[in-house]
Amino acid sequence: MKSLPPGVPFLIRNLLVVSASPFAVYLIRRVLAVRDVILPTWFWAAATILSGPLLYAIHVQLKFRGFHRRAAALGATLPPELKGTEFANKDLLRGIIDAFTTGYPSDVMDIGVQQCGPLFRYSVFWEHSYATVDPNVVKTILATDFANYEKGEQFHEYTDSLFGTGVFNADGDLWKFHRSMSRPFFSRERISHFELFDRHADLALSKIKERVRSNIAFDFQDLVSRFTLDSATEFLFGTCVHSLHATLPYPHGLSPYSQKGEDSPSERFAQAFNTVQRIVSERPRLGWTWPMKEVFKTSTDEYMDVVNAFIEPILREALRKKEERLQNKESLDDKESQDDETLLDQLVKQTSDPAILHDETLNILLAGRDTTAAALTFGVYLLSQHPHVLKRLRAEILEHVGPTRRPTYEDIRNMKYLRAFLNETLRLYPSVPFDIRFSIKEGILPNPDPQGKPIYIPPKTAISYSIFSMHRDPKYWGPTADQFDPDRFLDERVGKYLVPNPFIFLPFNGGPRICLGQQQFAYNEMSFFVVRLLQNFDTVALDRAAQPPESLPPAEWRQAPGRKGQEQIFLKNHFTLYSLGGLWVKMGEADLAA
Repeated sequence: MKSLPPGVPFLIRNLLVVSASPFAVYLIRRVLAVRDVILPTWFWAAATILSGPLLYAIHVQLKFRGFHRRAAALGATLPPELKGTEFANKDLLRGIIDAFTTGYPSDVMDIGVQQCGPLFRYSVFWEHSYATVDPNVVKTILATDFANYEKGEQFHEYTDSLFGTGVFNADGDLWKFHRSMSRPFFSRERISHFELFDRHADLALSKIKERVRSNIAFDFQDLVSRFTLDSATEFLFGTCVHSLHATLPYPHGLSPYSQKGEDSPSERFAQAFNTVQRIVSERPRLGWTWPMKEVFKTSTDEYMDVVNAFIEPILREALRKKEERLQNKESLDDKESQDDETLLDQLVKQTSDPAILHDETLNILLAGRDTTAAALTFGVYLLSQHPHVLKRLRAEILEHVGPTRRPTYEDIRNMKYLRAFLNETLRLYPSVPFDIRFSIKEGILPNPDPQGKPIYIPPKTAISYSIFSMHRDPKYWGPTADQFDPDRFLDERVGKYLVPNPFIFLPFNGGPRICLGQQQFAYNEMSFFVVRLLQNFDTVALDRAAQPPESLPPAEWRQAPGRKGQEQIFLKNHFTLYSLGGLWVKMGEADLAA
C-alpha cells in the first residue's frame, strides 16, 4: 500500500505550526473580552498577521545565540559564515541550484571555500548547515566521531522512496543489521564473478565491434551502464535483465530507423531506475520546501512501479524456494557450490521479510551498477585524452595477460599500473562526488586553521562534504593536483601525500561505512573490463559531433582555470557522477595477431 504524497503531511504539519500563533491571539482576545478589555480591530488584525513571523524571528535569534553560547562554553567557535545578499539568503539557494544545473561539480563549494575557507556554515530560509572540503573534518565525521553522525531523518525523507530502509539509508542498529547481512558475501573472491564478468563483457565488446566496423560512434557510458546493470542483476539475483541485448543508441542526427520502437523491459527498467535517482537527488537542492512539488502524487511512484515489477517476482521466487527447503527439512546451506551463490541467496538465509530484501537488494544494485559504470566511463574519457597512458596500460595488459586470455585474480593483482590508472580516474572523477551527514548531538570538529579554536557543530546539523574538491586540492595532492597522472599512485608521492593522510582519497567512502564490495567486486569488475577492452581495442577518440548539442560543455567553462576549462564533456551528478548526453567515442580495433 502506497503512502501519502510527501506534500500532504508537509502541508498539514506546517499549517498546524503556522496556525498556532493566530489561534493563540484569538484565545487571548476572547479572554480579554470576558474581562471587558476591548482593543481596536486593527490591533488584533495586526497581531494575527505578525504573531507568527515575530515568534519565528525570535526563535531563530535565540537558536543562533544559543549556538554561540554553547560554542564559547566548550572553548570552541563557529566556522566562518557564507552570507547572501537577499532576504533569507535566497541568492545562496539560487546559486546552489544553478551550480547543479549548469555549473561544474566543484562550483557548488568554490564560492564558500574562497570566501570562508575549507569549513564554513550557511543558512537558507534560516535552515542552518555546514559544508567542508577539509579531510581532517571529514575523518572526524566518518571515523573518529562516527557515532555522532548519521544519514539522518531529513536524508531519509529525501531518499525513502528509492532506498527504503536499505543499508544506504539506515542508521544505528538497523544499519548494523543490513551491513551484517551483506558482509559475508563480500568476504572472499569468487571465481564465478569473473565468469559472470566475462559473459557480459564479451557481449559488450561485440556491440563495440559492430560500431567500429561500421565507423559509427557509440555511447560508451550507455554501453558500460548496460554491462554493469547486467552483471549486477545476475550477481544479486541470479537473473539478468539482458540490457545489452537491446539496440544501442545512435549518434545525434543519425538513426537507421524512421521511428523508435517500443522499449524493451530491460530498457524500461534502466530508464525508470535512472529517473528515480534523478528525482530523489534533486529534492535536497530545493531545501526544506521540496515536498511542495509533490502534493498530489509522489514523483517517484510511476517509475518505482517499473523497478518493482522486475524485482518483486524474483524476491517472491527466492522466498518460495526457501520455504520449500524448510518444509523438506533441507539445510539452507546445502547449495552445491557457495561460489555459485547470489547475494539474494545469502540474504534469504537471514530474513524472510520481503521489504528488507527489496530495500537491501535495490541499495546494492545502485552501488554495483552506477558507481562502477561511472568509473569506467571517466576512465575511457581520460584514455581518449591521454593516448600515451592508453599505450602504456595496454602494454602492461599484453605483458601479463596476452591479447586473448581472460585475466585471473593473480593477473589483476600484479598489474600495478592498471590499479594506479583506476585510482587516478577515481581521484579526478569520484563516482560519488558529494555526500552528507547530520550530527546527532552537539560536537567538536577540528579547525582547518591550526591556530584557531576547535569548531562547534550544533545537534541535528547537516554537514556536506565534497570528495570531488578534496581529490583535486593542491594542498593535499601537490602542485599537479588537477593533472591526470597515474604515476602519483606508484612513486614517492604516495608516501608524501597519501600515506600520512588517507582521508584525502575517498573513492569508496571511509570509516565504518566504507563500501563493502570495493575490493572483491568493484576493483575486480573495473579491472576485468579494462583488460578485455584494451585487449581488443588500441585507440579511443571522442566524437563530439555525435554528442547531442545541448550536452556539450557550456561555453563559459572554456575561460575557467584548471580542468574545468579543459573538459570536453558536460559533467553532472545525481547520486553518482555522469556525462550529460553520454560519452560518444570511436575506437580502433587491435590486430590480435600482431
